[in-house]
Amino acid sequence: MSGQETAKNSSSLIDRYFFLVIGFPIVFWACAFPLIIVSLRQLSPVNLAILRLFIASLIFLCLVLFQRKRFSPIHKKDFFPLFLLGFIGVSVYHLSLNYGEQYISAGAASLIIATIPIFVVVLAKIFLSERIDLKMIVGIIIALVGVAIISLWGNPDARIEIDYISGALAVVLSAFVGAVYTIAGKKMMNRYNPLSLTAYAFLIGNLGLIPFISPSFFEEVMQLSIITWASVLFLAIFPTVIAYTLWYSALEVKQASELSVFLYATPVLSTLLGAIFLQEKITIFFVLGGILVIAGLYEVNKQRKKQRRQIK
Repeated sequence: MSGQETAKNSSSLIDRYFFLVIGFPIVFWACAFPLIIVSLRQLSPVNLAILRLFIASLIFLCLVLFQRKRFSPIHKKDFFPLFLLGFIGVSVYHLSLNYGEQYISAGAASLIIATIPIFVVVLAKIFLSERIDLKMIVGIIIALVGVAIISLWGNPDARIEIDYISGALAVVLSAFVGAVYTIAGKKMMNRYNPLSLTAYAFLIGNLGLIPFISPSFFEEVMQLSIITWASVLFLAIFPTVIAYTLWYSALEVKQASELSVFLYATPVLSTLLGAIFLQEKITIFFVLGGILVIAGLYEVNKQRKKQRRQIK
């Protein structure tokens, strides 16, 4: 079987099980928020990002070394673009988000991060020439309103606080570079399969974290409890290695603007997980917000299917 046939069969399989492929990253990212809070009890925001991404990069390195046939050959001309993709889209994203969450509430952070699909839609229109019609924009806005309702009133203990504007700006930066990671990755998928692109971006891009390593990193790591180690390992394996790889797998068969809207499901799942495992209360506004998120996702997918039928 040729490489093109293998890629075609892989894309067909991803398309068939698309909701599973995109569902796992959304669930894992929803689980990440409480575990980040647990990890920050013993690690600074910078050191948490370094440790999490170092472990993830180590896993990718083992895969490259021992599963070589699964990886596309790397082109020398792509070393710098891959560095930028990994460093800006992954390292800067996590450094900025961890820094920002020190100075703004989780509710404020989730509202700001919810702007990622908007950044993606704008960038996809500019750089990928994706077709965005009015009904899709309406669907995105409906879902965004749902996220806002959940963040503001979905939990009776929810707070929207910004102690320092620098914290809010750091999270805005996270949202923007998260969108850049999706758009830039989409443009490189004609040369690399999803696993290869994710692995190379992590291995090359995370070299940019080396200047951020300080003596405090080693001091904190040496004193970590078993609970913190378990949290960091979960963060490195599931919301990072697996989720990022599946995200690019889904991006292989869907347009960036369409896929990004699924991120709105993350706060819905995060609130549900908090209610189930942490006995956090939810309100009628959560139900309303969840309905709007689902309605927005439905509208965007309906319009995308209509566009694909018109193209055929």
